[in-house]
Amino acid sequence: MTDWNDKIINEFRDNNGVVGGPFTGAHLLLLTTVGAKSGEKRISPMMYFADGDTRIVVASKGGAPTHPHWYHNLMKNPEVHVEAAVDGGIEEYDAVASAMPENLRAPKYEEIGKIAPGFAEYQTKTDRKIPLIVLNRVD
Repeated sequence: MTDWNDKIINEFRDNNGVVGGPFTGAHLLLLTTVGAKSGEKRISPMMYFADGDTRIVVASKGGAPTHPHWYHNLMKNPEVHVEAAVDGGIEEYDAVASAMPENLRAPKYEEIGKIAPGFAEYQTKTDRKIPLIVLNRVD
């Protein structure tokens, strides 16, 4: 997975936030977390969904039965760095990540599933409730 992620990270940075292939036209960001066990910085490319001034990412792991590693990292160390593709380039900022409460997650996940049907499909593949993570900008 690292080689695949590295390719996307490099393409993202080399092309001012634009990535082709399966991500053509998607809103992508690079999320830098601090490893829960290692303490090392980890960068994960992922789709995001804007919600006002915040961005939301989905801890889907393709519908796997376990959460992605980056999710565990930010649950232990919620201070993250964001590089988000926006019109005209890449916007960088620090943020605090938090899991969306269930009463807000369920309707938002349904909305995201209508925008990006792959995420709706991922939820059908697993018994776990796939978390939505809110990235709140730190000024």
